[in-house]
Amino acid sequence: MRKQKRKKQNGGVGVNDIGDVTSKSDCGRKQKLAIIHQALIRDPVDIKTLRKAAASKGGLLTDELRRKVWPKLLNINVYDLPHKPGRSVRENHKDYNQVVLDVRRSMKRFPKGMPAAERAVLQEQLIDMILAVLKHNSQLHYYQGYHDVAVTLLLVVGERMAIAMLDKLSNHHLRDFMDPTMDSTKDILNYLMPILEQVDMELHDFMTRAEVGTIFALSWLITWYGHVLSEFKHTLRLYDFFLASHPLMPIYLAATIVLHREKEVKQTECDMAMVHHLISRIPQDLPYELLIGRAQDLFDQYPPSLLAKRAALQSRKSLSISTFQAFQLSTLHQRPDSVLQRLTRAQGSTTSRHGLEAALPADRGQLWHRGNRMVKMAVWGLSATLGAAVFAVAQTAMDWGPEVLLQLF
Repeated sequence: MRKQKRKKQNGGVGVNDIGDVTSKSDCGRKQKLAIIHQALIRDPVDIKTLRKAAASKGGLLTDELRRKVWPKLLNINVYDLPHKPGRSVRENHKDYNQVVLDVRRSMKRFPKGMPAAERAVLQEQLIDMILAVLKHNSQLHYYQGYHDVAVTLLLVVGERMAIAMLDKLSNHHLRDFMDPTMDSTKDILNYLMPILEQVDMELHDFMTRAEVGTIFALSWLITWYGHVLSEFKHTLRLYDFFLASHPLMPIYLAATIVLHREKEVKQTECDMAMVHHLISRIPQDLPYELLIGRAQDLFDQYPPSLLAKRAALQSRKSLSISTFQAFQLSTLHQRPDSVLQRLTRAQGSTTSRHGLEAALPADRGQLWHRGNRMVKMAVWGLSATLGAAVFAVAQTAMDWGPEVLLQLF
């Protein structure tokens, strides 16, 4: 009786309650891990369940799972990865100097505490993988911020897998950003205000009067928020979500962030510079799981097709949007990795290693293994200190720079 009374005085949460909450959390995590594992070994792979797992609370939970699930979300055969690019990829490439410049100043995108030698190796890989994808796709044009997407992939899955993922994303989710002009990127940004208009007319009108436009969200969109978040774990959580979602989902998340800060925005002086200064800087303590859920709800309630009709947006011009349905269908008939490995061996092909170890050149393997524990702890456990984006309006735009169980998470 005394214990029950003490619980009541503490608002109903006692020692036993906390233990129960922890136990339920652990149980929920184990259930989700089991669901993901079962989806991966099914033949064909249960992509719909993997998408829901990636989008639901907690995302894919660990980098080990990301290395298994991310390729499936993009229809990539882990036993048929591109070769490591040679030095020839750098020769006579029109974007080489800009890529090197961007990579060299991306030190804050690497885990805090990572030894300089490891970071230098990864930066060289980052340069090569970007140039390799661009060389393989002559129709694609490099943009500043592309390296922010590339480095996130590299840190999680390693060089060869990152090249395959970056190539696939560049031809689908990121395709509109890789045109020779920014017209398609502006078209994507133009979806933001119609979402706000549907949800909060007063906020929409305030931002319209302030003439703030949508350029404040440019770096969010083209880097998948990698450039503006200070904690790597939040970046990874958003990548889980975006990889499992429609190409416009980053815009829906942008709308959700602005709506979440609605009171701050309305209390600001209705002036372009003041409003831009406020909303272009993302607070680092945002409730990401809540925002992800709201972004999904907004997408379901106001799909791109509806917004395009109401706002006279030209979704037909978007290659990312127009090819997405076919891309999603292409992911539904994948074999599990165990079958792919057996088929590869049967064909007498050389199997591909993947992961961070395979990302490094052979002669640098010893270097990597010496710092492996520190790097793993840094990349997969600690948060990286990433610089907050500071964009000036006067700069060029490029410098802005099981179903029920899953619903429980």
